[in-house]
Amino acid sequence: MSRLVAFAAIQGGYNIVSKVEGKYKRALETYNADTKVGFPNTAYYLPVIYSLLGIKVETLEDMKKPLEFARKLLPPHVKGHNHLPYLGPLLDAGMAALFAFEIEEAIRYLEHPDFYLHSEEPDIEAGKIWLGAADDTVFRKRGVEFVDGSAPGFAAIVGSAPDPEVAKLIVEEYQRRSLYIFCAANQNGTTVIEQLIEAGVQVGWNTRIVPFGPDISSAIFALGFANRAAMAFGGVQPGDYKRMLLYNKNRIFAFVNALGDVNAEWAAAAAGCVNWGFPTLADTDIPEILPTGICTYEHVVANVGHEEMVQRSVEVRGLKTTVSTIDIPCSFGPAYEGERVRGADLFMQMGGGKTQATELVRMVDMKEIDDGKVEVVGKDIGDVKEGETLPLAIFVQVAGREMQEDFEPILERQIHHLINYIQGVMHIGQRDIAWIRVSKAAVEKGFTLKDIGVVLHAKFHQDFGTIFDKAQITLYTEKAKVDEITKEARAVYKHRDERVEKMTDEDVEIYYSCTLCQSFAPTHVCSVSPERTGLCGAYNWMDCKASFEINPTGPNQPIEKGECLDPVLGQWKGVNEFVKQASRGAIDHYNFYSMVIDPMTTCGCCECIAAMLPSCNGVMTVNRDYTGETPCGMKFTTLAGVMGGGASSPGFVGHSKFNITQRKFIKGDGGLLRMVWMPKSLKEEIKERLMKRGEELGVPDLYDKIADETVGITEEEILPWLEEKGHPALSMDPIIRG
Repeated sequence: MSRLVAFAAIQGGYNIVSKVEGKYKRALETYNADTKVGFPNTAYYLPVIYSLLGIKVETLEDMKKPLEFARKLLPPHVKGHNHLPYLGPLLDAGMAALFAFEIEEAIRYLEHPDFYLHSEEPDIEAGKIWLGAADDTVFRKRGVEFVDGSAPGFAAIVGSAPDPEVAKLIVEEYQRRSLYIFCAANQNGTTVIEQLIEAGVQVGWNTRIVPFGPDISSAIFALGFANRAAMAFGGVQPGDYKRMLLYNKNRIFAFVNALGDVNAEWAAAAAGCVNWGFPTLADTDIPEILPTGICTYEHVVANVGHEEMVQRSVEVRGLKTTVSTIDIPCSFGPAYEGERVRGADLFMQMGGGKTQATELVRMVDMKEIDDGKVEVVGKDIGDVKEGETLPLAIFVQVAGREMQEDFEPILERQIHHLINYIQGVMHIGQRDIAWIRVSKAAVEKGFTLKDIGVVLHAKFHQDFGTIFDKAQITLYTEKAKVDEITKEARAVYKHRDERVEKMTDEDVEIYYSCTLCQSFAPTHVCSVSPERTGLCGAYNWMDCKASFEINPTGPNQPIEKGECLDPVLGQWKGVNEFVKQASRGAIDHYNFYSMVIDPMTTCGCCECIAAMLPSCNGVMTVNRDYTGETPCGMKFTTLAGVMGGGASSPGFVGHSKFNITQRKFIKGDGGLLRMVWMPKSLKEEIKERLMKRGEELGVPDLYDKIADETVGITEEEILPWLEEKGHPALSMDPIIRG
């Protein structure tokens, strides 16, 4: 390791810490020491400092301790010609710089609260392009993608490319590989984000191109995101710095691309990232750190050409990515799933209330279809004018010796994602409420409706080729035929729903596991039964059964429930044995139907979290989309941070929205009649099912007796209202057993 790189990184660390010390001193002269600081709507304080040092920075005064810690980390300056090439001093200097960066950004939030836009997408017309730290709503939603593998990692890009076209070339190649791109810092006043906007590329969380900020200090938000993932999904405790850094090295596949001249502050930031196992690749001639050690392979690599930047980066990080090559005129991949087709960009659309759009997958006999046949019956995009609409029915027929009717909805659900993976095409909804918008840019490239069929055929074979042999796709745009397919589809949907609704946990001897989230929450084991859907809301018992048959070695494994140990709480001997084995001994039992006594484990992917409200003798639940306060004293983000790492937390449990109205929901604690509070938006979303379930329980006006935030956000506020309404929970046995 060269003396020059050590000198630059250590000097950069000194410069950054000294600069931030000055900013902190000026802030203390302007604001009271007890002034609140932090990143908006996050439960992790300043996450890098909190996760590594265990220090909760909540006020301006709280910044003093980590800033002093950063100063003490700074090693002696490099002197003379006989430099000892040890990596340790660089790592310390880099970490000191990063702690200081986080404090600097918190001071920026305090002094300039409108500098960053609190949104998932920039407001380019208003000139607000920097998004700053991801709030916990965004983080939870995006963090799931790192759990399920749809986002294999992220590239942190600092600086700017030589021109917008090179910036677009690099970033779109990362998109094709499904990575996130976290952008910060400028090179001579220009940033990659500004170059991408100039090149017509959509930026924001929805396209995985995240504009954190214009300065090198903004890069701290990328590391904060990684550490929050370790705490939220991996169960790593704040202050356990060794496990935190190893977790990132082994599970968060990230790296830095430095575009442009690397100054001392950039060098310090790069040295800091090495602590995480994240290497830096630069397009300039800088001193390299090539031996392996902290990172998987090389630590700092120089002179990487722009055309090889992407491939070289994933190689150095040891990341395995695939690029889907499908014969359509537009780029294709998961990174385009969040792309929006807005009014100014729109060429034509189907569904969305403008016309009928329906999707249906049906199993047929092998002799009835021709594999790979894709046909458009009616007008195609080339037959309509800009601004026009078409009705649409996407009818997929599949056949194969291993194909089953139960697999139809599994394949059908993929249509949403796969169409969204096409650059310039937006898909919303599913079943008979689909909505597809096609951009002018996609049409200019030659996109047609037939390309949708090409994508579905290719990806179905690629992802589900073990269960079927043939797939034929027909896209109807003639209204009469669309109406005919829609009528057939609605009858099929009704049949499918009734099959699951009518099943009970007593009907089957096999439940299914879901360990998809164990990559981030190693002790979490989700057990799915007919009356206990997966807590993420994405999997019911039928889905898991089909998933296992499609992929016998996958995350959904059969569990022989065995002897029933407690029919009220919902505990079985076979389930306990499986959970103990799957959690590696961390959890040896839990109950399906209780949140008070040994509840099921919870990971950060849950749709809702229920909590006990002792003063009201009931429970509340809150969904992740609600960002306000709740009667249990914690927001969703705080609840998820406390018990979302794979723990069984008595008094709390994660669950899906659908599970609320299932018959066995917290049956062991009194069931749905215990529900005294939920956010108004959630209450409205499940209104029909709540009213139906209330009638079944003999309380037909239960819906009207459940409080929401318009009534109050504390137990003291809602209790008089519940008494006035005569809520059944108030007359039930005490929820806390003696």
